[in-house]
Amino acid sequence: MTAYEHQAQYYETDQMGVIHHSNYIRWMESARIWWMKQAGIDYGGMEKAGAVSPVTAVSCRYKSMVHFGDTVLITVKIEKYNGVRLSLSYCVTDKESGELRMTGNSEHCFINGDGRLVSLKKVFPDCDKAFVKGMKEQDYDAAGV
Repeated sequence: MTAYEHQAQYYETDQMGVIHHSNYIRWMESARIWWMKQAGIDYGGMEKAGAVSPVTAVSCRYKSMVHFGDTVLITVKIEKYNGVRLSLSYCVTDKESGELRMTGNSEHCFINGDGRLVSLKKVFPDCDKAFVKGMKEQDYDAAGV
């Protein structure tokens, strides 16, 4: 799957003229929702049907600065998925130079409207299949096949 592309906006910068650290979390979320859509997962539809996926943990490691106007590519990879919990990793690189800007991780679970854990395998099998397929495809791509 291709990477999510984002052009750094002026309002995302801080007093030093670089992207404020909090925006990387937003970029990870945008890339995650984009990845899900590319994989055939309608997150909005999943929410309307009663399942949400809150973030249970998030981390970032900043490697080099992004400035206003830079375009970055954000790759998303499923690290773990079991139908109830999901762990993703992110890699932000400069589109022009390929330089690494940030790496990150997010962890999620799936819950219903009552806040109880749900298994996508049981309540949203199409979404479950799409996550499993996405994992297989990224493993296939990583093997260079």
